[in-house]
Amino acid sequence: MSRHSPILTLILAFSTIALVFALVTHSQISFEAAVRGLKIWWEVVFPSTLPFIVLSEILMGLGVVHFFGVLLEPLMRPLFHVPGTGGFVLAMGFSSGYPVAAKLTTRLREQGNVTREEGERLVSFTTTGDPLFVMGAVAIGFFHSEQMGIILALSHYLSAICLGILYRFYAPAALTSKPLEKTNLPLPLRALQAMHRARVRDGRPFGKLMGDAVQSALNTLFMIGGFIIVFSVLIQLFAAINLTQFIGNVLAVTLGPFGFPPAFSHAIVAGLFEVTLGAQGASEVAGGVAMVWKAAIASAVLSWGGLSVHAQVASILSTTDIRVMPYLIGRFIHACLSAVLTFVLWGPLTSTAWLRDKAVPVFVPESPALPLASWMETVLFSGSVALGCAAVLLIGSVCLRWLRFNKTR
Repeated sequence: MSRHSPILTLILAFSTIALVFALVTHSQISFEAAVRGLKIWWEVVFPSTLPFIVLSEILMGLGVVHFFGVLLEPLMRPLFHVPGTGGFVLAMGFSSGYPVAAKLTTRLREQGNVTREEGERLVSFTTTGDPLFVMGAVAIGFFHSEQMGIILALSHYLSAICLGILYRFYAPAALTSKPLEKTNLPLPLRALQAMHRARVRDGRPFGKLMGDAVQSALNTLFMIGGFIIVFSVLIQLFAAINLTQFIGNVLAVTLGPFGFPPAFSHAIVAGLFEVTLGAQGASEVAGGVAMVWKAAIASAVLSWGGLSVHAQVASILSTTDIRVMPYLIGRFIHACLSAVLTFVLWGPLTSTAWLRDKAVPVFVPESPALPLASWMETVLFSGSVALGCAAVLLIGSVCLRWLRFNKTR
């Protein structure tokens, strides 16, 4: 369906009217959800994200991104098919979490340091959760375990690297950006020279640069806060009208024949919209479910990110020609890869003496392992995930070609 279709207009209009009606009829629930979303933004997201965005803006103005661009060009170009400046986005994205990588990728695209396809590759695999959230809020806060934090972090970030290597084959014939500097000087000196030239070209005094960085960070964070509040209200409204219950039951019936624990269906539905609720739901699942399944679902939810994060990324990318569809396909593949990698890492890591001796135990034999823990069923599960990824890639490529064809008509 084309975005210019009148049917799409009617669908969007009726959906919005239905949401307004639900908002009016459940005003108390909506108000409490909005307050909850505002509290999460003010107490968690704002103080944890503001310093990273401000510092990243300052570093870009000082030319540090060009320093990384020259220094990491021999690594990023062959491995991920992105310029060396992507190393700066990779470092900041992994350390500060979503959606900082989208913000930095947008800036690089606006400055002409990456092409459209390079930006799509970059934002797809650098949009991750930050270590404080993965190992602190999820592992310690929900699972009460340092061990779980190590497993979740390894599966989350290693699968992101695997996704970046996989996405290097995305649009292989597209235009590529030129290296920043090519001289006979040693690599470190070339990097320093590129940083100095970029700072001189920027020309802003440090006070002006810092003021612009703070203003840009506040604008981005207010946008993020608005999305968090809106999706907090939507999630509660969907729960009030039993929509999430319906989707959870459909998932349980659909995935049950493949050996998927039905108890996780509601956690997945919550994680579909918001990453924190999904991870918390996975940790609270009871009824004889093995811990490895809880870790795998939590890892998949962390890598998916939730529609709230996707809306933030789409809003940030809308100022450029970078398309959102490759990013969404990458989120799904990242979720599948991280879940499979959790199963692969579980045995070796839980048998490591250093992890067993951690002060906060988690791997209590609360229930017997599920039949899927056998090697044969694990292989079948991994194969189904691979087929699902291939199907999504095929459908996504067809959709992209169809949109490109309609756009040229």
